[in-house]
Amino acid sequence: MTEARNENRLARERKLSFRAWRRGFKEADIILGNYADDRLSTMTEEQLDIFEVLIEVPDQDLYGWIIERDPTPDEFKSVIMNELNQYYKKAYTKL
Repeated sequence: MTEARNENRLARERKLSFRAWRRGFKEADIILGNYADDRLSTMTEEQLDIFEVLIEVPDQDLYGWIIERDPTPDEFKSVIMNELNQYYKKAYTKL
């Protein structure tokens, strides 16, 4: 990765982390923020794109999908959504 590209990547990761931690819905902040801290640096660009779309979803909807209270609409089903479901199940024991 070139230096400029690496800087752009790091800036994008910081932006996504900030947004994941500061959604305004505490339960979603905790899950998404910790997930972002654990995973952003290892995600592909495509996975970052998917995560970015997911964090634009209203809190109550996204949280319902994460905890599997509500079914995830087909257009939001992805590897990242599956990871969030599993992350919640594992992380919940630490919360």
